[in-house]
Amino acid sequence: MELKKLEYKLTVCKVADMTAIDTAADFYFIGKTDEELSLVCRTEDTPGETIERDDGWRGFRISGVLDFSLIGILSKISGILAEHRIGIFAVSTYNTDYILVKEENYERALEVLASEGYTIT
Repeated sequence: MELKKLEYKLTVCKVADMTAIDTAADFYFIGKTDEELSLVCRTEDTPGETIERDDGWRGFRISGVLDFSLIGILSKISGILAEHRIGIFAVSTYNTDYILVKEENYERALEVLASEGYTIT
């Protein structure tokens, strides 16, 4: 399976409302529940005012479009990283999954996954 590196730094944060989010940016995830409004975006696109903010994330995505019948892909990757004490923040889209790790663990995470047979591009 191929993993594609994202070439930018990411921030995970909570915002008060949608008006703070630059929806013209080319990369972001919004999660809204009855308890919070979360945003994952490029660090340089992070709103000026956030409720909470955690910088220093890097990420990669599973290449291609994943069929909904496929089972355990994210579980396998997260399990491998957990065995090496690397925490993740995962986000899924209709097409695929994105895995974020803290910047200090990024290269080690990619090395571990490559040693387990994943192709990193």
